[in-house]
Amino acid sequence: MADLQRTVDELAARLGRPALLEDRVQRVVAYSEQSGAMDDVRRDSILRRHTVPEVRQWLRDAGIHEATEPLRTPGAPHLGLLPRVCVPIRHADALLGFLWLIDADPPMTDDGVAEAAATAPGLALALFHESLASGLASHRELEAVTGLLLGERDAAEQLIEAGAFPQAQPVSVQVARPRTAEPDDALRLALEQGLLALRRRLSGHHPLHLVRYDHAVLLTAGPPAPADDLHAAMPVPVVVGIGRPRAALAQAAGSYQEARHAAEVVARVPGLGRTAEWARLGVYRMLTRVPDQELHPGLEGLLADAQYLPLLETLETYLDLAGSAVATSRALRLHRTSLYYRLQRVEELARTDLKDGGERLALHLSLKLARLSGRYLPRDSHHSP
Repeated sequence: MADLQRTVDELAARLGRPALLEDRVQRVVAYSEQSGAMDDVRRDSILRRHTVPEVRQWLRDAGIHEATEPLRTPGAPHLGLLPRVCVPIRHADALLGFLWLIDADPPMTDDGVAEAAATAPGLALALFHESLASGLASHRELEAVTGLLLGERDAAEQLIEAGAFPQAQPVSVQVARPRTAEPDDALRLALEQGLLALRRRLSGHHPLHLVRYDHAVLLTAGPPAPADDLHAAMPVPVVVGIGRPRAALAQAAGSYQEARHAAEVVARVPGLGRTAEWARLGVYRMLTRVPDQELHPGLEGLLADAQYLPLLETLETYLDLAGSAVATSRALRLHRTSLYYRLQRVEELARTDLKDGGERLALHLSLKLARLSGRYLPRDSHHSP
């Protein structure tokens, strides 16, 4: 509700005229301070929190329930009604409400109507979220989920007491992170839209969600939702990290941290695909907690100079394949002589010995850690799998 009120207030201030938001049965949801022209209908709607039947019928006859774009409705002096601009608020073709602006003294410009219409997607998502919230207003649900992921125990109690999550079921957490887009309001809106659509389909799993500046979080009762469903629901390409289920909702913060780390890893290591479970990350699970300065000292110079990228790629493939020259030559389509030359150059430049098992382990871990920190970007990192 707070987001709806803020949006209505900001729009009214920009347009210099009062704005009022109703739900689909024309109950008042939010309204701005009064400025400019006012009529009996606006005053009575605010006082009674709904529009009287005669006015509702007049506006219905004007076509507001069928409208998909902003509509100018005529005034009705006998009803105390000034002309208005009605912006229908829809989500996935479902009518959720109406945004009203008085269209008099002076009438709205086309640019003003377009600016009002631009707020409709955000209002639609907020109203849709409000309709999904179970026992809690949507803004209180978001506050509770935020606290839950920060480890606040009373947040879990609040959600359970409100009926938003079952008391006796485990919780699973998934994080969806956009592959390439820079975080902005449009991206947040896209993530919110995807999760709200998915929540409706997962209603039997008591889903909860939260959208942060660069990722989205989905919580479900029992096992995690199918990752393919999460990918399909998102309007933008994402990678998905999955945390281990926890026995109780109060422990969701631990699963969230794992899911977030898993999403970060899969975003930086294309070979893992587009979904990663924390429990199956192997060495990357351990490396997420290692400072990125802890690299083999001999690799520093190679990482700092782009001309050595082919050598690093060769070394990583060689180590991934357990030091098999045959398998490495085949994987890189490289003649064996060229492979040995590259490995020799690595030994010289990194001042290392690939016959030493400890050195091979340190080099291998350092390359994986450099991937995670972004210091090593092999050419396969520039392509989605």
